[in-house]
Amino acid sequence: MFEPLTRRLEFFSDALQLRAHRQQVLASNIANADTPGFVARDFDFRQAMDSVRSRGPELRAGAMPVLTGGDARHLRTSAALADVPDRNRVQYSVQTQPSLDGNTVDLDQQRANFIHNAVQYESTLRFINGHVRTMLSAIQGQ
Repeated sequence: MFEPLTRRLEFFSDALQLRAHRQQVLASNIANADTPGFVARDFDFRQAMDSVRSRGPELRAGAMPVLTGGDARHLRTSAALADVPDRNRVQYSVQTQPSLDGNTVDLDQQRANFIHNAVQYESTLRFINGHVRTMLSAIQGQ
């Protein structure tokens, strides 16, 4: 009975977690724009979302396992989610402007990606808020 009510929230939750993860990756690129030899990274959001959605519902709970790592001292969000970073592997971005110091960050492109992702993150939050309001309205009979 509750599955149809929560299915949409699960979708938005997955999208929100992936957007937050991508925001961290893009922020890291921007922060390292002047670091010699730094290679910009990013991931395909659509492919990552498809990968997350293909997981079973038992693996969907919990935060995006950004802190999961191979070291025993790393924080773990969930043992069941330990292989998610492998499925949503961050890849190197294609270099658009050659740099003498080996840095591949195109600062203008990274800023544009960062702002676009921030807008998408905000709209996902608004969708979640609207869905919760609709559910509360239905529960209260208004």
